[in-house]
Amino acid sequence: MSKESTHGGERLVIAIDGPAAAGKGTLARRLAKHYGLAFLDTGALYRAVGLAMLRAGLDPDDAEAAEKVARDLDLSLLDDPALRGIKAGEAASKVARHPGVRKALLRFQRDFAAHAGERGAVLDGRDIGTVVLPDADVKLFVTASPEVRAKRRFEELRGLGRDVTFDEVLAAVRERDERDMNRTEAPLRPAADAHLLDTSELDICAAFRAAREIIDAHLKAKAGGRACT
Repeated sequence: MSKESTHGGERLVIAIDGPAAAGKGTLARRLAKHYGLAFLDTGALYRAVGLAMLRAGLDPDDAEAAEKVARDLDLSLLDDPALRGIKAGEAASKVARHPGVRKALLRFQRDFAAHAGERGAVLDGRDIGTVVLPDADVKLFVTASPEVRAKRRFEELRGLGRDVTFDEVLAAVRERDERDMNRTEAPLRPAADAHLLDTSELDICAAFRAAREIIDAHLKAKAGGRACT
């Protein structure tokens, strides 16, 4: 992460983690655009593996098959609308438990952080600050209550024309949290040096301002107290 950048020195790498529907993806995209950084939704990689497994008639709990799919992942799946569905999310949570899958995708994520974009990169996921990029310049852990996250996800799915109920989405959110937080391989948790950002009562604009304050403080400190633009 020492490559020169237009931030006036080193590349800026931001790691954003958090549970499903906490708003980290929307926040990460806005931050990437604001600071001129490349963006990678790492959760989409796992969703793509899960979706590929389902379409091939494979069991997401099959570690060997999931690892092979991850190694040969068709990146065109990242643009597939089905990636945002509940089934793809559930499958992603299952394949993410397999060490072989995580290893297969780890190099891609680290290479992206090190080389994508002239200024640096923003990566969001569930183990970016703890495993993928433990030396990231800024780490954010974005969260919200299960009920708030379920409401956001429910509205998103209904907006896409999906026939789901709030209770179904809430149950899926809680089940996903249980798997992600208790898996043996890279469980979901804040990095020790992550900034916690609870968005339960924040809209995206307020969350964006709060995140910018954290990042701008980092940039100012690296610049020796000089104002950053």
